[in-house]
Amino acid sequence: MDHDTPQVNILLTLEESESKDAWKRACADALGVPLERIKEVRLRKRSIDARQRTIKVQLRLDVGLDTSLPELESPANSYLKIPEKARKVIIVGSGPAGLFAALQVISLGMQPIVLERGKDVSSRRFDLAPLLREGVVNEESNYCFGEGGAGTFSDGKLYTRAKKRGPVADIYRTLVAHGAPENILIESHPHIGSNLLPNVVRKMRESVMAAGGEVHFQTKVTDLILSKGRIAGVVCNENQSFEANAVILATGHSARDIYQLLNDKKILLESKPFAIGVRIEHSQSFVDLHQYHLQSGEKRPNALPAASYRLATKIDHRGVHSFCMCPGGFIVPAATSNSEIVVNGMSLSRRDSAFANSGMVVTVEPEDTSHYEKEHGPLAGIIYQQKIEHAAKQAGGGGQVAPAQRVTDFLKGAVSSTLPKTSYFPGTESVDLNELLPAEITRRLKQGFTLFGNQMPGYITDSAILIGFETRTSSPVRIPRDPDSLEHPMVKGLYPCGEGAGYAGGIVSAALDGLRCAQAIKNA
Repeated sequence: MDHDTPQVNILLTLEESESKDAWKRACADALGVPLERIKEVRLRKRSIDARQRTIKVQLRLDVGLDTSLPELESPANSYLKIPEKARKVIIVGSGPAGLFAALQVISLGMQPIVLERGKDVSSRRFDLAPLLREGVVNEESNYCFGEGGAGTFSDGKLYTRAKKRGPVADIYRTLVAHGAPENILIESHPHIGSNLLPNVVRKMRESVMAAGGEVHFQTKVTDLILSKGRIAGVVCNENQSFEANAVILATGHSARDIYQLLNDKKILLESKPFAIGVRIEHSQSFVDLHQYHLQSGEKRPNALPAASYRLATKIDHRGVHSFCMCPGGFIVPAATSNSEIVVNGMSLSRRDSAFANSGMVVTVEPEDTSHYEKEHGPLAGIIYQQKIEHAAKQAGGGGQVAPAQRVTDFLKGAVSSTLPKTSYFPGTESVDLNELLPAEITRRLKQGFTLFGNQMPGYITDSAILIGFETRTSSPVRIPRDPDSLEHPMVKGLYPCGEGAGYAGGIVSAALDGLRCAQAIKNA
């Protein structure tokens, strides 16, 4: 924004917020000037306040006072060519941490070599069809593995509370420069959608390659090349080597083979908290009715997005909370092995499904998995996850059919005689989920649901379904790193990064961590 351009925050009714004339009148009032002096206004930020029955919209506007506003510079995706003989940086994983690290590496005059175990984003889409229709998991190309990472086909939410971790606005501008809708620069809870994000990811890869970076698909890291306490490169697919003295490890929260590899090599790992639970699904109309204070049968105004919610409490020293709430969305199978059932949520950009789903999860602390620690050490949390995922598979009845239960029956401990319609395409099998989850999880979930039902009347209803299980909220393992150099304390040149290493929780925070790791390499 030009420093001479006034910026005004105004609060309007929903109807007024749709009128630029109303914007101008409100700006004139706020600035104490005649209306005719307001020549132009430009929206910079928009948020909805639905706490009261009369919904208000908060707008932040640039104001052209006595003159038109200067043109805004559009986000650009041009990167300088990488110099010959530039330093090589290996980046393992092409999720948000890996892709943003690659672009930052280029900006800093180095050459990224991106290694991705899965397929490119277009090919990856085709592997989801047999997963949904036949319940067959391609264990290297699925909702978790492949170009763009887990977020590509599971929603594309950009909201983050990681404001202190770095330049969030720069992340948004980079996404817009690669084809994301410009409204993510304006909305207070931006969202791209699983239908639009793949194209953004593809264009980011094209930027990396156009500048002289490399991107290798179906190239799975199977070993590390170590020399005198330093990383010297990686081995892929058992027989292909890539050499570099800096490796960013950005593999995401489901690359369990990488944790096993590090553990086998006695490279330090740490247990960390994570969360386990279920997906709960309601009709979107119920969430709209409650959040927007609608009357029964009243339709949500077109100017309002599909409503969301956030619920959280603490029960016996453990958090119980909603996770990755997907308004107008779908529940999808997120398993990375054919021996497990894992579910997650997603929404398309329009969020126009008739369903609303959310994870409802309980925090699991390292002490809760200590009974697996003697045999599995820092991987105890992974074993805890796997036990639940395998139990879900056995109870589901084949393929990716998931165990499910009405929330009312879950609270009573009764198997549901019938199950309501759901967005989960592979199908559901009626099971008492109390029998599959650890007692410490079910007890807290039940108390949490009861509390949330009081906070949000109608939340506990026969028409709400629970589907098991939401186990991949975050990694149960942290790969430690020095707080200043960001290198692993035992392996110089190895930079644990993003969600899989335990330093992020979502697309934006992972992208920010990718930028930090690239800068750390340049500073080394």
